[in-house]
Amino acid sequence: MGIWVDASGRQFQLDAGGSSYRIEALAEGYLAHWYWGPRLRARPGLDRRTLLRPRAFSPNVIAGREDFSLDVVPQEYPTWGRGDYRLPAYQARQINGSAVTDLHFARYRLVKGKPHLETGLPQLMVGSDQDAETLIITLVDTVTQLEVELFYTAFTDLSAVIRSARLLNRGGDPISLERALSVSVDFPSADWQWVRLMGAWGRERHLQRTPLGAGLQAISSRRGTSSHQANPFLALVEPAATETQGSVYAMNLIYSGNFFAGAEVDQFSTTRMAMGINPFQFQWQLLPGESFTTPEAVLVFSDRGLGQMSATFHRLYRGHLGQTNWKTRERPIVLNNWEATYFAFDEAKLLELARTAADLGVEMLVLDDGWFGDRHDDRRALGDWTVNRDKLPHGLSGLAEGVHELGLGFGLWVEPEMVSVESALYRQHPDWCLAVPDRTRSEGRHQLVLDLSRDEVGDWIIDWMSEILATGLVDYIKWDMNRHMTEVGSAGLPADRQGETSHRYMLGLYRVLETLTTKFPHVLFEGCSGGGGRFDPGMLYYMPQTWASDDSDAIERLKIQYGTSLVYPAAAMTAHVSAVPNHQVGRRTPMGTRGWVAMSASFGYELDVTRLSLAEQDQVRRQIGEYKRFRPLVQFGDLYRLLDPHGENAAAWMFVGPDRAEALVIWVNRLAEAAGPAHWLLLRGLDCRRDYRVARWSDDGQWRVLNVAGGDALMGLGLSRSYRSDFEVAVWHLEARPADEGGSLQ
Repeated sequence: MGIWVDASGRQFQLDAGGSSYRIEALAEGYLAHWYWGPRLRARPGLDRRTLLRPRAFSPNVIAGREDFSLDVVPQEYPTWGRGDYRLPAYQARQINGSAVTDLHFARYRLVKGKPHLETGLPQLMVGSDQDAETLIITLVDTVTQLEVELFYTAFTDLSAVIRSARLLNRGGDPISLERALSVSVDFPSADWQWVRLMGAWGRERHLQRTPLGAGLQAISSRRGTSSHQANPFLALVEPAATETQGSVYAMNLIYSGNFFAGAEVDQFSTTRMAMGINPFQFQWQLLPGESFTTPEAVLVFSDRGLGQMSATFHRLYRGHLGQTNWKTRERPIVLNNWEATYFAFDEAKLLELARTAADLGVEMLVLDDGWFGDRHDDRRALGDWTVNRDKLPHGLSGLAEGVHELGLGFGLWVEPEMVSVESALYRQHPDWCLAVPDRTRSEGRHQLVLDLSRDEVGDWIIDWMSEILATGLVDYIKWDMNRHMTEVGSAGLPADRQGETSHRYMLGLYRVLETLTTKFPHVLFEGCSGGGGRFDPGMLYYMPQTWASDDSDAIERLKIQYGTSLVYPAAAMTAHVSAVPNHQVGRRTPMGTRGWVAMSASFGYELDVTRLSLAEQDQVRRQIGEYKRFRPLVQFGDLYRLLDPHGENAAAWMFVGPDRAEALVIWVNRLAEAAGPAHWLLLRGLDCRRDYRVARWSDDGQWRVLNVAGGDALMGLGLSRSYRSDFEVAVWHLEARPADEGGSLQ
């Protein structure tokens, strides 16, 4: 299987797909990391102790041993206070005020498959014991009796190792955790570039890649969510690495709250890469006998560039993230009424939208904000989850039945984690909000954050949502969160436990989502947080797709969807065609361009379809027909990124079927150029031994066969295109044909 242990029981090698991960319990008692990279033969004798040679100003933790210092040991779970001055993986404050600890190897055990972590945290799942194997190593601090279990799961067919830690207080005194990261890995060199996904509301997950310098370089969130500003993903890449070549070491945290991801280059030009819950304002009290488990971190290695890294993440998340039956089902084509009506709608208008949508081929109508309480704008009534009978005189049930009669599914927007100050709920339960004593409460979008660290608040959400979902009339939930956290404190916790609030909030949210998604498995949940402000694998565990951004402009979406695809599969992104001029940036893009960009994800519309011209309605019908044809390819095929819009005047990508018999290629130009040259696009992922019929989509919505070309020629010579106008799109469909059909590349 995937884990080898030497005869001494102190050397361990995890083989995951084409990669190996090697660690050793040193004779001095410390657990050291020796290797992570291309597959090795599992055998004794990997000796890298030359890395541990003594250095000036490196203290000696063992009396009389001037040749050994933790300042140079590549520890698997680094301690603090004993001579290692680099980033620690954990800190544990004792009742005497000290945070100095010293973990030593105690024992190990192997588990077939992947054990379920009984923590209330989302985590990767395996279908059988053949999918993976798990190594559990126990380290102990003999002074405090703090015990740390390190979990390593190696997937059999994927170059992915899953890491987490469980910290147990086996002593007689309480311990206060001030840091508990999920993973730390040391590299013997510093010649790296670091890749991360950064942004803001409306421009989430733009790819940034810069050289790694001396000191600590980190991204993080202190906003209470994974955030628009940073995604819980970090990769170290060789400077020459591209989409198709070079080594990549990547980490992604299965968590939706405050996170930290960093790489520290020390004075000896070694690099420590770490990820986990953000230690800023974090605290967790461990009473005797209690434990704390960190979120899982996904470690992916690629020796064929960023493209292979992404393919591993995509396959891992499509196959092993979450238990929802929607994970492997085709996602419906949605019409959301938000940009069509905003708050100004009634039942008649919604049914008019539904009738037109059904005629066009849409499969789901989603009713957005404004259906409840006295909700006519974003200033009031959030939390008053009773139907507004002025807008919906027949209630949700009457509207849903009318939508179902038209052959559409019915979806509903909710924002359960929030409350308006001007609401009956707030007047009844002002203590249910996050708040701290003697401070006013900051508002965002005129609302406050409910305190989900308290079970009674979570139970209230479960009750009112269950009442709606139990009718069986709601097929789809769009779950939103439209502000970040301030005054993070809980009336349900004592003063010495206030540092636990943020993490307890996440555990409370996960409990609510676990309950609802288990009780109502037929409902498709979509995540949203002001667009893409909580796009992370923690939410994808419960909600298999997430609204990628409130910015639905096709040109802005090129960077957003490109960056998102670095880690997350196309089916996890939702993208809609919206009206022009675009509501966020005012840009006018052709309907065809808007369509093909949105069709490269879980697809839908965000406009008033009743106001479309007949010609536009025909375009929509054709788009929907094309998407239904290519939906399996887009949602479950392999994605290849061909042109990067962060550095190019264009973006291009393609989807390839699992048997490489079919492909869809999309190429979007940003700005036209006078007397521009013909541009060539080299394809990837095809079978070089097969021939493909090449058809190109035309502006009139027809496919025109160009020729039959070999997969080798399409990947070696490519496709050509000259662009005549801004925001122009070119699309090709490739189908494998028998080799004797002939043809030539033109």
